[in-house]
Amino acid sequence: MEKIIELKSVTKKFDGVTALRNVSFSVNKGEIVGLIGDNGAGKSTLIKTLVGVHNPDDGSIEINGKPVVNWNALKARQAGIETVFQDKALCPQQSIVWNIFMGKELRYPLGFIRVKEQVDEANRIIREIGFTSKLIDANSQVGNLSGGERQGVAIARAIYNDAELIILDEPTTALSLIETQKVFDFVNNIKAKGRSVLFIGHNIFHVYDISDRFVILDRGKIVHQLEKTDVDSPENLIRIMKETVEKGE
Repeated sequence: MEKIIELKSVTKKFDGVTALRNVSFSVNKGEIVGLIGDNGAGKSTLIKTLVGVHNPDDGSIEINGKPVVNWNALKARQAGIETVFQDKALCPQQSIVWNIFMGKELRYPLGFIRVKEQVDEANRIIREIGFTSKLIDANSQVGNLSGGERQGVAIARAIYNDAELIILDEPTTALSLIETQKVFDFVNNIKAKGRSVLFIGHNIFHVYDISDRFVILDRGKIVHQLEKTDVDSPENLIRIMKETVEKGE
């Protein structure tokens, strides 16, 4: 399968503490990968490495099968890697279109904003990812949206930034079952368009339901990788995760 990004034997240290140890990891085009692990497992460091905040101390990174050097945030964004963090970094007092285009406005040569084009494009994107309610459009205020819908706006912004891989950090935290399903619908629509998602969560039931493949991280190491076909239930995934981590002790 076509790999968007691949880490090969990546190690990252901070003041003598090894946060990632010999990590080999990849995300293929058009798949949803569930990343799981307890607090302190190294998930945040792995995310920040994927998006170019951290450059590996050892190992290598390949984008679309080609090695890159001096990995950084700009190169990650150019490669189409975007992150939706837990706080979503949205401005609730502003509209959906304002949040999507914030800092990347479409402008005429004299600097005036191409308002209608932005509204049309924002409407196209939110419909593409699964906003179906006629009560919600590009001019709707984000503060009036539900938690799941706000996740959708953050995802729409990532798509506007030409994301091929969207990293979702705990996207269903504190959401109801209905709102969680909205996030799942957004994610599945992303996949249907050939984009990829790295889904990070502590709720194993949510991760199991949405993912095609699972990666278990423990104390900076990837200790197990499984296809969805290898695991018949979230309870079984929890058992495998627990057994795998205990073996590493």
